[in-house]
Amino acid sequence: MTAPTTHRRAPAPDRELARAALPWLLPAAVAAGALGVLALWWRDTYAVTGADQWLTGAGRITGLLAGYLAPVLLLLMARIPVLEREVGADRLARWHALGGRYLVFLITSHVLAVTWGYALTAHRTVVAETGQLVFHYPEMLKGTAATLLFLGTGAISARAARRRLSYEAWYYLHLATYLAIALGFSHQLVNGADLVEGPGLLGWWTLYLGSFAVLGWFRLALPFLRDRRHRLRIAEVRPEADGVVSIFLTGRRLDELRCLPGQFFRLQFLAPGLRWAANPYSLSAPPHPRFLRFTVKDLGGHSSAVAALRPGVRVRAEGPYGAFTERARVAPHRPVLLIAAGVGITPVRALFETLPGRPTLVYRARREEDLLFRQELEQVAKQRRAKVHWLLGSRDQGGEDPLGARRLTALVPRLREHEVFLCGPAELTEAAVRELRAAGVPGRRIHHESFVF
Repeated sequence: MTAPTTHRRAPAPDRELARAALPWLLPAAVAAGALGVLALWWRDTYAVTGADQWLTGAGRITGLLAGYLAPVLLLLMARIPVLEREVGADRLARWHALGGRYLVFLITSHVLAVTWGYALTAHRTVVAETGQLVFHYPEMLKGTAATLLFLGTGAISARAARRRLSYEAWYYLHLATYLAIALGFSHQLVNGADLVEGPGLLGWWTLYLGSFAVLGWFRLALPFLRDRRHRLRIAEVRPEADGVVSIFLTGRRLDELRCLPGQFFRLQFLAPGLRWAANPYSLSAPPHPRFLRFTVKDLGGHSSAVAALRPGVRVRAEGPYGAFTERARVAPHRPVLLIAAGVGITPVRALFETLPGRPTLVYRARREEDLLFRQELEQVAKQRRAKVHWLLGSRDQGGEDPLGARRLTALVPRLREHEVFLCGPAELTEAAVRELRAAGVPGRRIHHESFVF
């Protein structure tokens, strides 16, 4: 199976401007909403006197902000196509993770401030007031359960804990946040002094119901409808290297998916042990009207089970997602440098075949046998009169980093004039971005996207 070479026209200037503005407009809109939430507290607060009222006021503010932030985090991960395509899945995931840390902080502050403030008002100890609040206030058991679920999710999402969990285990545990948000919503409606009536109550219902509706459509309904329409199945599982296979999917009306080289799908293989997980996998060849190719490295768990699948297994695909495409280019006339490391070659392989001009590819691997698609890449380079540089070894072996600024400058003439597409392990990607910046490449012309969330 061979994919055709495709080239796409650059987007119109007005669309380019809108795409560039969206990553700035979205945080601005979230901040404007937070100011609106603070206005609710300000409207209902006539005076603040005494330590108990200051603490209670702080508790109300942090509670309102936490209640606002929770559905916003849902929307960031609702897989809304325009956001996934124009902002980028990895940037949305980073915002979601950052917002999650703020949410845990706000919830913790809310609980401490309210409990302390109420204890001062009632002239009780904090411990006694805690028992009073939890067991005697309406809906507080739900609020307590929501708080514990949020804190537990925050704990497993911390970097140290996340590294010890498989993607599947983290994913399933993370689902508890949906229950936490629902319980928290019920608690807010009953106990929220600023949400009794008027615009606050209407806004809260709209925000929560709207968020769950958007989530249900893009995460459940739309994938189901697309599955019924496209009927994807495994056509071939092809070994590429030790522990690496390519999965070829066939189906109906694949051209209607409108996927671009460099994008990825979340694939759900309808086979025993795999049907309840949807993991992200990149296209490793340009999309074809009759098939899609994904390349999977055995990293344990899900990926090893995928490599053992046989033709005929049905697949449900969510996507396409990702902004790691030709559309990310700032200046289409500039030369392009593609840098890949390890299995990061998968989306880069598709871009190398389709980006206009004569792109230069730098592919780093520890050993020669770790190079994927070598024959394909050499053939594409020959057909397009493009350049490929193979960089073998690692920093662990001593000497200069193969992707260091001096080495890249020597390999790629006029490096600072290039637009760079970069994909590889997170630590290597961060280091390569620093080296490229040191070599004079502006940050806005360095494009990279992580596919591990």
